[in-house]
Amino acid sequence: MARLDERVTAADPPPPVALTIAGTDSSGGAGIAADLRTFSALGVYGALVVTAVTAQNTESVRAVEVMTPAFVDSQLDAVLEDLPVAATKTGMLATTGIVEAVAARAATGRLGHLVVDPVMVASSGAPLIAGDAPAAYRRLLPHALVVTPNLAETEVLLGRRVRDEEAMAEAARRLCRLGARSALVKGGHRQGADAADVLCLDGELTWLRAPWVATRNVHGTGCTLSAALAGYLALGCGIVEAATAAKRFVTASLERSAQGGLGHGAGPLHRLGPA
Repeated sequence: MARLDERVTAADPPPPVALTIAGTDSSGGAGIAADLRTFSALGVYGALVVTAVTAQNTESVRAVEVMTPAFVDSQLDAVLEDLPVAATKTGMLATTGIVEAVAARAATGRLGHLVVDPVMVASSGAPLIAGDAPAAYRRLLPHALVVTPNLAETEVLLGRRVRDEEAMAEAARRLCRLGARSALVKGGHRQGADAADVLCLDGELTWLRAPWVATRNVHGTGCTLSAALAGYLALGCGIVEAATAAKRFVTASLERSAQGGLGHGAGPLHRLGPA
């Protein structure tokens, strides 16, 4: 039998660390809960900074309590001073003040491999950020490695309609002109034969396509995609490889979710591991 010091020496190294800066979802389907489950499924250790606490279920967002930008900054201090964060993702930032606080921290270079999911409106239609969100996010995007808006968020950020694939491609290019290294415009809300997203990186477009999954259990889909993208970046993948793998992870989660869901509304995804 090996001695304790031998077992410790032979132990696996610690997993890479990914950080989520987002809000909670009391139903567990979206937000920080979704992010941490996704990180865990990929073998990545998840740290967290809470921006807001919601009273929420699969049907609606009922109430929101928001952290102050100073408290968000204190949480960032605590995590970054202690853990080797390899990738970071943002979700619900709740106020323009918090967006600006995160942008200021990102400007120091401490939030490497930053994935910005510009969460502004819940699937139910409830607003999830107060203030001039587009202006605040334009200060954050120059620090993003990838920005991952859905069609509605893309329209808010750019002030233009995005309804077809040609418009998605142009929107991805425009988001990169706002400063993001790359932009992944998610077209999953466009029902059709496939679910198509488009990634713009260094002016080149990569289309990510998967069969359309017929299920109402889509709660947390956007959070899961951005978390998986950050997780794969933390594991050392490049941007295109990470985006492709994240798309595959979400599609597999949707397929599992179609077999049965929880709650009376849009049920959560089943995140069981890499596809």
